[in-house]
Amino acid sequence: MFAKIEIFGNIEVVTGMHIGGSASYSAIGAVDSPVIKDSQSGNPIIPGSSLKGKMRSLLARVYNTEVAKNPDGDCEVLTRLFGSAAGSDRRCMSRVLFSDMIMSNWEELKKRGLRNRTEIKFENSIDRLTSKASNPRQIERVIRGAVFPLSIIYEVSSLDELAEDCKILRDGFKLLETDYLGGSGSRGYGKVKFSNLDVKVVFGELPDATLSSCKKIFTE
Repeated sequence: MFAKIEIFGNIEVVTGMHIGGSASYSAIGAVDSPVIKDSQSGNPIIPGSSLKGKMRSLLARVYNTEVAKNPDGDCEVLTRLFGSAAGSDRRCMSRVLFSDMIMSNWEELKKRGLRNRTEIKFENSIDRLTSKASNPRQIERVIRGAVFPLSIIYEVSSLDELAEDCKILRDGFKLLETDYLGGSGSRGYGKVKFSNLDVKVVFGELPDATLSSCKKIFTE
């Protein structure tokens, strides 16, 4: 059989998040490390590649029985879900498509009195011997409370493997909530949470019982 389902919901930023854009043409005195933004709206973006890569690396710690030198060395359940590169021993297409996510609640946040989608965090390096600060830098972060609509398209090619794949993705969401997205997570950046997760068929058909089981995996 062939069908496609969408796993959707929201990602909320709990602590300031930095996923970097380009600073190649920044003026003198500008932010050293800006976040990536949508060129039309100016709203911050979470690239689908950032979410997919982070989830896969976290899941590899759980599902791999030995350390893989690269993603192509992941265990079979991860390579069949996330794919592997051409030329690998177990070449396969990814079953999941992660869309870029654009901040969606800026108008609501403006009504609360907020003036900017992002904030600037000033950081320094501290010399342990002299306690002198050096290398000052300005890091742009997406503000806490920002919401990004999640959309993952999953290609159903095997009903027998669908439930297991959904459980792996659910584990990825849970792992990410206890970790961070973007850079500088050990310094407090990038804590996120998932909410309003649900599943719907966007192409083809699935038995009602199968769809209900998928929904339960993400909502329980």
